[in-house]
Amino acid sequence: MKKTLAIILSTLLVLAMVTTAFATEVPTFDGFVLGTDYTDITATIKVLSHRTDLVNDGVFGAYVEEFNKVYPNITVEYEGLTDYAEDITLRLTGGDSWGDVMMLPASLEADEFSNYYTPLGNLAEMTEIYNFINNKQFEGTVYGIPSTGNAQGIVYNKAVFEKAGITELPKTPEAFIAALQAIKDNTDATPLYTNYAAGWTMGAWDAYLGGSATGDPDFMNIKMLHDADPFSDRGDATGPYAVYKVLYDAVAAGLIEDDYTTTDWESSKVMINNGEIGCMVLGSWAFSQMVEAGPNGDDIGYMSFPITVDGVQSASAGADYCYAINAKADANQQIAAMVYVKWMTYESKFAYNEGGIPINKDGEYPALYAAFEGIEFVPDTNALDSEATLPDELNTESALSLNRGNNEKVQKIVEAAFNQSQTIDEIMANWNEAWATAQTDLGVTVE
Repeated sequence: MKKTLAIILSTLLVLAMVTTAFATEVPTFDGFVLGTDYTDITATIKVLSHRTDLVNDGVFGAYVEEFNKVYPNITVEYEGLTDYAEDITLRLTGGDSWGDVMMLPASLEADEFSNYYTPLGNLAEMTEIYNFINNKQFEGTVYGIPSTGNAQGIVYNKAVFEKAGITELPKTPEAFIAALQAIKDNTDATPLYTNYAAGWTMGAWDAYLGGSATGDPDFMNIKMLHDADPFSDRGDATGPYAVYKVLYDAVAAGLIEDDYTTTDWESSKVMINNGEIGCMVLGSWAFSQMVEAGPNGDDIGYMSFPITVDGVQSASAGADYCYAINAKADANQQIAAMVYVKWMTYESKFAYNEGGIPINKDGEYPALYAAFEGIEFVPDTNALDSEATLPDELNTESALSLNRGNNEKVQKIVEAAFNQSQTIDEIMANWNEAWATAQTDLGVTVE
């Protein structure tokens, strides 16, 4: 009898251990059902965010309140970082504890993801359900899921454009510069506000190099890697050269603020809402902020970047900052983080509320995208498996860091145009040289 009882107790202990193990096993992003699984889990998780406005204004707190109606025992704490790109990189690589969820920084190369982050699932499987899921993956494993999707265009004040006599949205660089000149001639508004002083805002210009400038999803991560002179003038107002020339020409013609060194990001939201600014080159994520910055939200519009390829306009589209989960947190924290991130991307309508493209493919698009009717969204194709790390390597080796936070190079275009110290052709030639040197050093075949 005692032996039988011992066997039963031993069996129960093993079952308890197995049950505990399964209870604390971290699922994939699609390995559980929201509202059904893990509703009794208890945890406190910390989320680091670049959206200090939403942290400080209690907007994220309101989302957490809704989340807690389903998951009452998961406490979510937010910390906002003002200079997120720099601060988060230092905190992450410095080994300091950074919490359970972060917005994955652009500076981290793809082959390093597994050192820090929990795998979220298989790329092929998740691609069937979510948009832009390829943005933060490595070798077919997803490590970051977008907080929202962005189309790359220009936020503008419709009332200013109307007062300037602009009756049709510009579709070419020439037409865009002409529109800016009309704003200067016929209104008191600053035609194009650069937001130079903020720094990070200048990085927005890199985002147009793919779909918006070429209409080709393969350009950024496949073709450009082997292009001998990717920044050269194509002669047809398309490609990377055309993107940066728009900025150069606007500055050179005096179509920006009087003193670019004194721009202010927070003030610019109010200024464009009030009709003091004609337009700003920013992703669609900025639209809702400009709408909410004052009483004239109905005046805020959004349009595609003014480049047309073979008679067709396209818009670069892709992920905003992506949520990533700390692989070094304990399993319970990782599960709670996974639940919250999935709720934010799938149930909260955060992307819709922020004027973004929905992450889940059956999500709702905000009204601002009506201006993109007939314009195709073009996300960048991933690099070939055999060249998975090459985009990061070329970016690092060339020091250009396209879409990786090197905002100083774009600021230098403003400085050169304003001071007439360099032509746009000279600047682009320097970039081509840096790119070519990086290709040679990395043994890249040039076509």
